Amino acid sequence: MATLSVWKFETPEGAEQAETAVLELQKQHLIEVQDAATVSWQPDKKKPRTRQANSLTAIGALGGTFWGLLFGLLFFMPLVGVIVGAAAGAIGGALTDVGIDDDFIKEVRSKVTPGTSALFLLAQSDVPDRVVAGLKERGIHGELIQTNLSQEDEDKLREAFEENV
Repeated sequence: MATLSVWKFETPEGAEQAETAVLELQKQHLIEVQDAATVSWQPDKKKPRTRQANSLTAIGALGGTFWGLLFGLLFFMPLVGVIVGAAAGAIGGALTDVGIDDDFIKEVRSKVTPGTSALFLLAQSDVPDRVVAGLKERGIHGELIQTNLSQEDEDKLREAFEENV
């Protein structure tokens, strides 16, 4: 079973520092990261900068389509307007079907704001305990917002975004 987790940091650089630390934890076989992406939001910008971890070409990576749709719903959809409203509803419905519901979207949207950053991870392992310990050892502190995916939800998610599977 995969875990999709979001880690919020109080600085625009925090997510990239955490990504580096998580990749070190992966080298130690403490976590198996299938895919990751970061959001960095400078205090003076209207929208965040998003980036998929290109170094992760692991089997099971969801790919740019998934991250683009998720980040669009989280951060850019209010700016896009009514033209894509119907498509947004369909996308939101597809994500809800796989365990990423409106409450998750609203919580992430309300917490990742200008001046902060977030690390999004799809991993196979007991993410919270290992990541929290590994980040604390490196002096990195973040807030965990998490949703677990059942095997069925993970399969549906992969089917919906069959880009790299």
